[in-house]
Amino acid sequence: MTAATRRRADNEMWFNFRMTKNDPKAQRRPTGDAGSTRTVALIGKYHSPEIAESLVAMAHALSVRGVRVVIETVTAKNSISPDELRPWEFMDFQAIGECAEMAVVIGGDGTLLNAARQLASYGVPLVGINQGRLGFMTDIARQDMLTCIDDLLDGRFAPETRMLLDADVLRGGVRIAANLALNDVVVDKGAIGRLIEFELFIDGEFIYSLRSDGLIAATPTGSTAYSLSANGQILHPAVSGIALVPLCPHSLTNRPILVGDRNEIGVRIVRATDSRVHFDGQVTFDLKQGDLVRIRRSAHSICLLHPPGYSYFAMLRKKLHWSEQPIPH
Repeated sequence: MTAATRRRADNEMWFNFRMTKNDPKAQRRPTGDAGSTRTVALIGKYHSPEIAESLVAMAHALSVRGVRVVIETVTAKNSISPDELRPWEFMDFQAIGECAEMAVVIGGDGTLLNAARQLASYGVPLVGINQGRLGFMTDIARQDMLTCIDDLLDGRFAPETRMLLDADVLRGGVRIAANLALNDVVVDKGAIGRLIEFELFIDGEFIYSLRSDGLIAATPTGSTAYSLSANGQILHPAVSGIALVPLCPHSLTNRPILVGDRNEIGVRIVRATDSRVHFDGQVTFDLKQGDLVRIRRSAHSICLLHPPGYSYFAMLRKKLHWSEQPIPH
């Protein structure tokens, strides 16, 4: 799918969402009932009672505007008392994917990463409320979330496509693990503090053999995460590419490289006492000598909804403290 086609798909998805708001008879995904009420899911930070106040406030604000609110089951069970949640339904990610027109994620980037992987195959747009630390993707401040609701429901939020990675592990030619990643797929050493040795292939062509702590394969979204800490380049979300960033390479001439989003990347473990592959730093799988990790662009993508006035470069300037003046002494 070309970049233009992806943009058209995003615009059509968001147009349909706005049409549903303005015309109850408009075509939309089924919500599980015969009414015309739109469905918005709320997803919170895992095992974090501190989000309870924000979650309840958002649920009330949406409900009074005629929106059907559903709360992700794990969020509901671990964040809020049953009495506070009585007015709303609980759903797992599969049910949310099948009925919700949008999901509001309250937490940090890690919470949004998990929601993105869970909902990628359903095409549910995500809105991030930052109640974490940096918040590169959860770009609405907690204190501003209630003032943004009307803009959100009236379709004034801007959609943006973010690519995902699809990775699997082959052992003896047999596929034994697979997962998606919005930020990155990382192959690295495990608990034992020794370098691992691996071979890198792109579209089956041998690129190099390297002894290092590992390798990061990052999307443009993930280029401001672990990859940035390893001296990787920052990629604008519109760039169709995958950054390959070595971790502490034994050969200092091995530098980060950028490959196209149509390339397939292969990482074969040559020698390692202990090595692992990580998906967004949240899902981990142990590797053995001879295992092959294959990484490619996923057929799925995620649509993030940004508030009016959002700017990617303004976000970078704020989060990375660019152009700040030194504090006078």
